[in-house]
Amino acid sequence: MGFVDEAKFFVKAGDGGNGCVSFRREKYVPKGGPNGGDGGKGGDVYLVADPNLRSLIDFRYHSHFKAEPGVSGVGSDRHGRGGKDCVLRVPLGSVIKDAETGTVLVDLTEPEQVYCAAEGGKGGLGNARFATSTNRAPRKATLGRPGEERWLRIELKLLADVGLIGLPNAGKSTLLSKLSAANPKIAPYPFTTLEPQLGVMHIKFSDPCIIADIPGLIEGAHEGVGLGHQFLRHIERTSILLHLIDVSSPDDQPLQDYQVLASELAAYNEELLGRKRLIVLNKIDLVDEERLAEVTAQFAGAGFQVLAISAEMEDGLESLKELLGNLLEEQRAEVRHDLSGE
Repeated sequence: MGFVDEAKFFVKAGDGGNGCVSFRREKYVPKGGPNGGDGGKGGDVYLVADPNLRSLIDFRYHSHFKAEPGVSGVGSDRHGRGGKDCVLRVPLGSVIKDAETGTVLVDLTEPEQVYCAAEGGKGGLGNARFATSTNRAPRKATLGRPGEERWLRIELKLLADVGLIGLPNAGKSTLLSKLSAANPKIAPYPFTTLEPQLGVMHIKFSDPCIIADIPGLIEGAHEGVGLGHQFLRHIERTSILLHLIDVSSPDDQPLQDYQVLASELAAYNEELLGRKRLIVLNKIDLVDEERLAEVTAQFAGAGFQVLAISAEMEDGLESLKELLGNLLEEQRAEVRHDLSGE
């Protein structure tokens, strides 16, 4: 059991400690004043976005998380200690929802971003708090407040610059292994990749980029057919969609393969069709120049930017790297421009 991208879990903050009823015991003082201390605050439950985590596997085996309760107050005006917080580190890109309503509570997209999932209860007040000019020996104290508790759902959406999408056996895993240091499982049959894979591609004169290999989509994926539905959410955050097409497929199949992918993306989220998209024809080592020119013309005629490669033979990969680097630099420049307000 490796990749887990959705889980349900329970959080319980610590209860506040109780206030104390106590009086001073002093020699020759028949009625000492009140000196009951306050109870300590219960610990909070925090979620922290950790860029080093890639899966929710820990939630598969542990679904209840509790912070420490506050300690009750005691005499001599001694307040109870606050309960220790419970800190859960979750992968960057985690979306936290209320398990009952489905309401999105927070989207953890920044490294070390912190969210308080449950707040600890306030400590109760000791009787020293209730002394007045008319009641100098109050026998009243309050109980600590209970800490918040609730069921939450966590969904992981991978944060990547480039999303590799394609039908099963299009060669995505091979391409990812050639472009990055990732080592995904590779075999010449469909559905080899059963979980999203991330790789880091280093580009000359530019920042590295993260590439996500999304498991093969098939027709009907948005309705839950095949494996694609489970992982469609992972392409929502990618800024560039790289459609990998098997150019060795017969007749008009390459174009039809693209149309299947495009329709699945639109059915899942129409906004995805507005992303920067790049058509990459793979397996050019298996076709002649005439066939490659024919398929390239089909896509170019439809207005797509097309690049031809052989991931297996590492043919055209440097051109692909350069193109991706230029596209990412353009997008990053636009973001900087928007932030500067110029």
